[in-house]
Formats: sequence, structure tokens, C-alpha cells
Amino acid sequence: MKKEFNYKGKTLAELQQMPHEELIELLPSRAKRTLKRGLTQQQQKLLERVADAKKEGGKKTIRTHCRDMIILPDMVGLNMSVYNGKEFTEFEVKTEMIGRYLSEFTLTRKPVKHNSPGVGATRSSLFVPIK
Repeated sequence: MKKEFNYKGKTLAELQQMPHEELIELLPSRAKRTLKRGLTQQQQKLLERVADAKKEGGKKTIRTHCRDMIILPDMVGLNMSVYNGKEFTEFEVKTEMIGRYLSEFTLTRKPVKHNSPGVGATRSSLFVPIK
């Protein structure tokens, strides 16, 4: 039996029908402060594209550079592709992502992976015989 998702006591359907002012009060303080200040033009354009994608059925991937947008219930189920400085990273927006930023799901730095030392790293590696 799968547990039904709820965000602070509200189901996804209730969150999607809720006016933005009420929804803002449920979000964490940083997200609440950001949304109360108003959306930038880039964020408004992204929300318009989200609404268009919802009307079309949500099959199309939405590409954006807007990493500072907070994930709202309207975006759940859509495929987003967010720019990380080099390429677009694609992911599907899930219900657990509500209230988080898009940038949290696209890493800008590659994790460092160390392996064996290169030639010249130590005194003994200077004299590696060439076969």
C-alpha cells in the first residue's frame, strides 16, 4: 500500500487549487521571503511556459536558465531541463521537490575523483622505466 503524498497536511490536488498567497504561507521561510518579494521577469516567463506545458499534457521538456525559481505544485509531473553553466541537466519534478529551488537538482561542479598519482608526483615516480 503506497502512502499518499501530503505537504504540511495538504494533498497535491489541494495545493494545486490553492491561491498563491495561501501556498506561500506553507513554504519554508527562505522560499516564502523570495516569493513575497515578487517574481522576476525570467521567473514569470518560466511560469507561463509551465502553464502552456500543462495545457499540452506535460510531454514537452521545459528548458530554462532560471535556477533561482522555487518549485511550485503546478510544476509537478513536468520534465525540466536546467542549465548548470555548461549543459542542460534534465529531471522530472516530483511531489517531494515542492518548496525547493531548481538549482538544487542540477549540480554546477563535478565531484572530485582522485586516482593514482601522476608522473613526477613523488621522487620515486621520476624514474619509472619505459617499456
